[in-house]
Amino acid sequence: MIKDGIKALKWFTDNGIKTNCTLVFSAGQAILAAKAGATYVSPFIGRIDDSGWDGMELIHQLRQIYSIQGYKTQILAASIRNPNHIIKCAEAGADVCTCPLEPIMGLLKHPLTDIGLAKFLEDAKKFA
Repeated sequence: MIKDGIKALKWFTDNGIKTNCTLVFSAGQAILAAKAGATYVSPFIGRIDDSGWDGMELIHQLRQIYSIQGYKTQILAASIRNPNHIIKCAEAGADVCTCPLEPIMGLLKHPLTDIGLAKFLEDAKKFA
């Protein structure tokens, strides 16, 4: 997300090459990337949160702007830190997210699932 990067996005797009504009931290930057024809724009929501702003609000804002303007650029949520980020990004309309395995595996966890599984296993031992 720099001036020369926007020029490169436009050139690649004009030549049929898909692109991902990274290090996006504002709606203005994301608009420039979309206007240049970026295939994906990657707002770094974890880093935004770290700076005291709300990274999820940016995802909401981009979805609204892209929908209103008809931009085809997809929102690729980056810098995911936890399972809740993944869920909130899906709710906010992110098209894709990229993240470490730990947050993905965290989606599997729920205390009621653990309790239910323990109960099922306990019951299964009664019939073994």
